[in-house]
Amino acid sequence: MKRLNMLAPFAVAITLAAAAPAAAQTVASAPEAAAPALYAPITVGEVEDAQRGWCSALVAISMEADTKGFTAAKALAGQVLDAAYGYAMGPVLFKPTLTVAPQTFRTTREGALSYFVGGDKTYLNDGGFALKHWRKCQSENAGIVITGNSAISMGNVSIWDDRGNLTKVDKTWGYVRGHDGKLRIVLHHSSLPYSPK
Repeated sequence: MKRLNMLAPFAVAITLAAAAPAAAQTVASAPEAAAPALYAPITVGEVEDAQRGWCSALVAISMEADTKGFTAAKALAGQVLDAAYGYAMGPVLFKPTLTVAPQTFRTTREGALSYFVGGDKTYLNDGGFALKHWRKCQSENAGIVITGNSAISMGNVSIWDDRGNLTKVDKTWGYVRGHDGKLRIVLHHSSLPYSPK
């Protein structure tokens, strides 16, 4: 088994079998590291680690769906939301790429979970963004602004599916340091790049 610390900034580790693409995955708590002091300023490295963790988590959820099915993918997506986002702290300003009014904004965990995996009768238009057979994801920043215990990043996220098709989105993330010293996403705005006709 090959251990990829894909959600290290979110204190969750996902174990992938290296032998085959359809390998099983399990989720376990990552080894505890000394958490930064709650007043410690966020660093550029922490923001970049969080972005890599988000990308790895998206691919992991997609692989989980492809290898173990919807129920396993939904469980993993819930763990990712709890580890990466600040829903336990209050509303999160989450505007996903492919949502429509009146459910454009997802300030609740339930709304975010539905966006990522679908299957919620309250959000009938959700097809499960994380279930689109993603295999690679990377983030590229246009800039990062840090103000003490909060940070904002803006740039592009590129995602490739199992056929090599590329989807590129404009992404803005806002982070705060949680009560455990780890970063939590409290702002997530995503949109498709403007394309003039």
